[in-house]
Amino acid sequence: MIFRNEEIYDLIPQRPPIVMVDVVWSVSESEAETGLTVTEDNIFVKEGTLREPGIVEHIAQSAAVFAGYGSFVRHEHPKLGFIGEIKDCVIHKLPTVGQELRTHIIFVTEVGGIRLINAEVRGNEELIAQCTMKIFLKDD
Repeated sequence: MIFRNEEIYDLIPQRPPIVMVDVVWSVSESEAETGLTVTEDNIFVKEGTLREPGIVEHIAQSAAVFAGYGSFVRHEHPKLGFIGEIKDCVIHKLPTVGQELRTHIIFVTEVGGIRLINAEVRGNEELIAQCTMKIFLKDD
């Protein structure tokens, strides 16, 4: 484990109540593995399950961890990012309160400040969601 809880603020621009990553298991130049424990007080939880927008936001913030790690090692603040496109998104199951998600982000390419990533979210070894996402990073 590399980062946990508030340490993640060094990697992402988001702050409570919309922080959707609570652990970073690994991060490198080409991939990252993050986690989130679904809690009842999460703003995307309804009737005991993490809703679809919460899963998408978790993936986006996991991608932000990947981008933010590069800023972190350069002693810079993390850049604000925006979801530009989501493709081939399949949500197989909605995770429940108490479930731990583990998300694998693979960096595919970057062109003109647009990063393309592939993501896979698992919970209890079961596939929860997968997608391809384009992220635009805002210059300072």
